[in-house]
Amino acid sequence: MTTAATDAEGFGAHPRFTEALQVLGLGELHTRIRRFPDATRTAAEAAAAIGCELSQICKSLIFAADGVPVLVLMDGASRVDVELVRKELGAEKVTRAAADVVRETTGYAIGGVPPFGHRTKTRVLADRSLLGHDVVWAAAGNPHAVFPMAPKDLVAQAGATLVDVREQTRTS
Repeated sequence: MTTAATDAEGFGAHPRFTEALQVLGLGELHTRIRRFPDATRTAAEAAAAIGCELSQICKSLIFAADGVPVLVLMDGASRVDVELVRKELGAEKVTRAAADVVRETTGYAIGGVPPFGHRTKTRVLADRSLLGHDVVWAAAGNPHAVFPMAPKDLVAQAGATLVDVREQTRTS
């Protein structure tokens, strides 16, 4: 039997994320979650499965700023410039968080971290590049499920501060 939270393979939205949608008054979003039998742990895998541009994927990345977890939302075609994050936060040091810190902070494993609905409240930065689309796709709590949302709504629901922390491509 298929339920709203899981599909036949059991790869639906994570229960914590399903609960967060209800608490946030976003229950209708649950019907728009897309599930895939193969994991979409990377932005490229997710874009290929959905059939969208790589930049329409919203990556939810946890960093440690002076040891304190911070969530950075970035478009799938770009990389985070940790020096810009460091400056934005006024931190001494910013590094990628270890997998156990990601799970402890968010309640989700790397590859399935959604932009909101986390175990603990963290500071959230969202790169402005996300606003270049009408719709972006983000993980729904596991590597097999994604959901669409207007970027402005996603940023608001995540309680994010809009920033410019995208790594700039170098030209020769």
